[in-house]
Amino acid sequence: VVLARQDEAGPKRLVGYVIPEEGVTLSVHELRSQLASTLAEYMVPSAFVVLPFFPLTANGKLDRRALPAPDAEAYASREYEAPQGEVEQTLARLWAEVLKVEQVGRHDHFFELGGHSLLAVTLIERMRQVGLSADVRVLFSQPTLAALAAAIGSGKEITVPENLIAADCERITPAMLTLMALEQETIDRIVATVPGGARNVQDIYPLAPLQEGILYHHLAAEQGDPYVLKMLFDLKRRDRLTAFVDALQHVIDRHDILRTSVVWQGFDTPVQVVWRQAQLMVEEVVLADAAGDIATQLQDRFDPRHYRLDITRAPMLRLAFAQDAVNGRWVAVLLFHHMALDHTAMEVVQHEMQAHLLGEAVPMAAVPYRNYVAQARLGVSEQEHEGFFREMLGDVDEPTLPFGVREVQGDGGDIEQARRPVDAALSLRLRAQARQLGVSAASLVHLAWAQWLGRVSGKDDVVFGTVLMGRMQGGNGADRALGMFINTLPLRVDVGTQGVREGVKATHARLTGLLGHEHASLALAQRCSGVVAPMPLFSALLNYRHSAGLASSSQALAGWEGIETLSNEERTNYPLTLSVDDLGEGFHLSALAVPQIGAQRVCDSMHIALDNLVESLEQAPSTPLNRLSILSPAEHRQVVTGFNTTGRSYPQDQTVSDLFEVQAEVRPHAIAVVQDGQCLTYSELNARANRLARHLVGLGIQPGDSVALGLARSIELLVSQLAVLKCAAVYVPLDVSAPLERQQFMVEDSAAEVVLSLAGMDVPEGMLRVDLDTMVLDGTSEDLNLMQSAESVAYIMYTSGSTGMPKGVLVPHRAINRLVINNGYADFNAGDRVAFA
Repeated sequence: VVLARQDEAGPKRLVGYVIPEEGVTLSVHELRSQLASTLAEYMVPSAFVVLPFFPLTANGKLDRRALPAPDAEAYASREYEAPQGEVEQTLARLWAEVLKVEQVGRHDHFFELGGHSLLAVTLIERMRQVGLSADVRVLFSQPTLAALAAAIGSGKEITVPENLIAADCERITPAMLTLMALEQETIDRIVATVPGGARNVQDIYPLAPLQEGILYHHLAAEQGDPYVLKMLFDLKRRDRLTAFVDALQHVIDRHDILRTSVVWQGFDTPVQVVWRQAQLMVEEVVLADAAGDIATQLQDRFDPRHYRLDITRAPMLRLAFAQDAVNGRWVAVLLFHHMALDHTAMEVVQHEMQAHLLGEAVPMAAVPYRNYVAQARLGVSEQEHEGFFREMLGDVDEPTLPFGVREVQGDGGDIEQARRPVDAALSLRLRAQARQLGVSAASLVHLAWAQWLGRVSGKDDVVFGTVLMGRMQGGNGADRALGMFINTLPLRVDVGTQGVREGVKATHARLTGLLGHEHASLALAQRCSGVVAPMPLFSALLNYRHSAGLASSSQALAGWEGIETLSNEERTNYPLTLSVDDLGEGFHLSALAVPQIGAQRVCDSMHIALDNLVESLEQAPSTPLNRLSILSPAEHRQVVTGFNTTGRSYPQDQTVSDLFEVQAEVRPHAIAVVQDGQCLTYSELNARANRLARHLVGLGIQPGDSVALGLARSIELLVSQLAVLKCAAVYVPLDVSAPLERQQFMVEDSAAEVVLSLAGMDVPEGMLRVDLDTMVLDGTSEDLNLMQSAESVAYIMYTSGSTGMPKGVLVPHRAINRLVINNGYADFNAGDRVAFA
């Protein structure tokens, strides 16, 4: 019998229950090895319990509840070797407590025992409490007990300066501020923004890195605020509403970040001010039943797409409620600003509210947010951050823009949201592969997302933003502190010819390196790349987060009796964000995307990407990453077959000038071009082009040379284009409205020998200039018949360049023929007129 079992708060594992034949002694290692030879890794139990018989119910059926929990001997772990020395023994005890296992050997592996990043934060905090410190990156790069023990003392511990503002302070002076330097006049103006003055000011300090970015978007939003989050609650009775408000106020009283305002107007640097007392703003709204559903009306009135919180007042939360008489309830909407709370912090709020609702005391003192700000400001230096990101991003000169979408300054007003669970079987397989490779499940998810982005952006080398929890080096109590800890930083992943197994290892290594710089600013990281702002380095995010959830015991549920969460809405200014909730057992995908991408489409195709990645790891781990598909079988048929039934017959072996000369011979008197009342026949246009071509050859233009055209759209431009092609040369059209420096770059980059223009026009210097309106061409008008092929380059077109620098695209004659002749979407014939706009 095999069951998925979860004991205490540990991860869910497969447990096998076995009855041996008489006289047979079973070995856990032999059992596991035998099953692993015939079953996929995810189907092999982690533990085996040997029983003399199966417990049965009164009806003769298996009594699953009576099956015993596996002990340490039931697990097929690495060959056990006892921890050596005091440090290893202490770490083994901490690992056992955090990972909920009975025994830990010195060669046991953190991730194989069910560890992940959130548990790593808890472990680091437990280590601090017993006087042990280490570089957290060791836990991810060499995740065995012995390796971590050897790294003890390698961590860089930051001493957080004490807050010197006394409770009865009448005036705050510069000497009292230990995390920033401010003049007295500035301090006085800051204090004047707080009700109650200096007596109500507990602390003043700078913003954390991501808070600075959030403030920028708050100020840039024309209406609403993409960083105001909203939760909707159903409260069965008015007294439950009162209890809810009391519990939330209790949490506000405990945590300084919930009593914080942000001040920036009139100051050189924005600051956050902690109030000693801040009352939750609660507003009752009277809504008419006749106007529709009360909950919908309430949400619409306080929709963050048009509603803003005043973050200059504490707390940065607001509760609005209304009576819903039709449904016999009260509904309430809680608005809170991302400046104060992230996903993990919101879970801490809910846990503390639950304790208050149950009449229980929270056992540990609240951790001030100033500790984290100190870690972020005083920890790894800016020079160290810069060195890391220059090494990772220095040669990246193009952004990663899925579907070409680049707008990252939006207000989130048109963002769609979709969710879907990851299939249970796939979740088990994914975790099994992570354990087998000795990495976190997050590494596999990051690689799958990178591979997905590579497909939809047409790149084998992608960069995207990953949301780091920011608590790895957040200081004492970081695992239970409230505040905005998360930070978004770029991650670069190679999804080209690298095999999937090596890709997982490389992604895990790069994520491990990124942890040491989790407090760096995104602006600094982008400056280290070749992508120049305001062009974004990326337009897609991945937010991998662990969701512990609230306890579901009958006692815990009693605390929330009569209080139900109806919805929890997220928003973002990025056009594409995928959140992956690691629920301990399964996973949930949640996508936020602009309509042209489609949130549900993202969830579904990411699920396919995960499935194909895991299958490749199981069956063919050397498969190149760029061979993996993100399409369903039906989509694959449509893309590969349906969209590609585009075969057309067109001249593949002739040049544009050859085809033009045929038309000039067949239809010499037909009108070829008209401008301002002047017109040329095909014969006249051909003759003028031939004369100019012969002149260019006389100037030394050889086949393959580049000739710049500094001309506006005109008859002269058409003559010049044909003349250059007849020389078997390459024309380079210049945008005459562009700055001369930009034009100069184009002619130098293309190595143009001559520039054709008109007298009086400003053109780049440094080459021969031919003004067409000042010269007389009276030579022969016969065709030149120079040798060239359809593969020869016809022209070089410069694009604007994704990094701000123009980039030249070489276009051969055959490509022009394919675009114009029998193209399947616009059939031109002799009677058509085409505007040259």
